[in-house]
Amino acid sequence: MNASPIVTEVVIIGAGPAGLFQVFELGLLGIKAHLLDSLPNAGGQCTELYPEKPIYDIPALPVCGAQELVDRLLEQIKPFGAEMHLGEEALTLQKQDSGRFLVGTSGGKVFDAGAVIIAGGVGSFQPRHLGVDGAADFSGRQIHYKVRNAADFHGRHLAIFGGGDSALDWTMELAPKAKSLTLVHRRAEFRGAPASVARVRELEAAGKVRFIEGVAESLQTADGRVTGVTVKGVDESVHAVEAEQLLVFFGLAPKLGPIGEWGLELDKRAIKVDTEQFQTNIPGVFAVGDINTYPGKKKFILSGFHEAALAAFGVQKYIYPAKKQFLQYTTTSPAMQKRLGVSGS
Repeated sequence: MNASPIVTEVVIIGAGPAGLFQVFELGLLGIKAHLLDSLPNAGGQCTELYPEKPIYDIPALPVCGAQELVDRLLEQIKPFGAEMHLGEEALTLQKQDSGRFLVGTSGGKVFDAGAVIIAGGVGSFQPRHLGVDGAADFSGRQIHYKVRNAADFHGRHLAIFGGGDSALDWTMELAPKAKSLTLVHRRAEFRGAPASVARVRELEAAGKVRFIEGVAESLQTADGRVTGVTVKGVDESVHAVEAEQLLVFFGLAPKLGPIGEWGLELDKRAIKVDTEQFQTNIPGVFAVGDINTYPGKKKFILSGFHEAALAAFGVQKYIYPAKKQFLQYTTTSPAMQKRLGVSGS
């Protein structure tokens, strides 16, 4: 980990809609934040799972695409200059005698924060793994859930599992460069873009890709290495597939992850909070959005926005207990308008 922690007023864990709006609400109070997210892009589920999905219950927007909402939130928080650390999972949380917190990440960073806000949605997203015996032993060596360097797979016997955009994209990319490539999907229909599906079908017709409608049944190994995989077809046929490297794209599954080990009071994998400032059982640690729970909780994006507003005041009170709190409005407060960059408008 870094020798020198990154000092900040607040660390927000989760860059989905609630986490992004939390930056805005803190910014209105003059509080700076750093954002962490295990995903490579801001937006949480909206960006990762359903970017084109229409949303109808955002105030003043009769209809708004999920990615459009994220883009609008990113534009809205620009005045506050929050630094984002994407592709980094928050692993550790330690409360110091001073009341501040040390937050360690999977990327080796350490943050020294006055308060922590968990806006992790339903948790961090982890890849769904290949469900065959022994697969975990080869994870990262011969079984991969993401591609770091495409050149590592050139000239190899490959098996790709999945039927979405990632599986199709890498099939198209690697088919011309692999020694052989077999695409395995449990259905004949794919979930990817129509143009990608058409191109993969062309590669199959040209003999560049072998397609099997079925599921992985077992690994074939020799001398401690994977040499292939046995695939069971939907028609009960069994196929022996030669493969030195397996690429698995079954999508992402939400997991509470390391957050569940931080001593937070939980109820069915959700973090219990109060409804005054959305603080957890650990003073100085707050939770907003789908990851929290309280009597009457409803998992709406709108609820997360409301929670972020109240949590910001709770954070201000925790970090600056001597500071007098009073309600200001963006339409009339010169201080808030200055922070928003609209002073004098």
